[in-house]
Amino acid sequence: MSDNNTNSVVPYNVSGKATPSGSDDTPLEIVNRPLQIHNREEVRQYLPDILGRVLARVWIDKEFHDQFSNSPQDTLEEHGVFLPDNMSIEYQRGNTDRPRIVVYERPFGSRFKLRIFYLQLVMMAGR
Repeated sequence: MSDNNTNSVVPYNVSGKATPSGSDDTPLEIVNRPLQIHNREEVRQYLPDILGRVLARVWIDKEFHDQFSNSPQDTLEEHGVFLPDNMSIEYQRGNTDRPRIVVYERPFGSRFKLRIFYLQLVMMAGR
């Protein structure tokens, strides 16, 4: 793969080896420009891809993992992703090595939050 037009989630160099996060070659970006998300439809449209990149980076970047697990929404904002005030994100680890990111919506005037969707790493093997 010699061109830069690829669909890979984890950056790699020409030899095909993963590029360490934070290197000068190709850092793993969450978004390439700031993104203000306004409503549930935009959350469903944009956030799954963004959070997929977040999960990939959490997996390979210890510093980012620590930052995101302590404050997911603040971390997204530092990387240019802004959610509506009634949306929240939780990073859940549980008793497994597969973290989960859950997106909630709290309807205005309600004490309850509704789960919109979640993303989780799933390991699969094939032969």
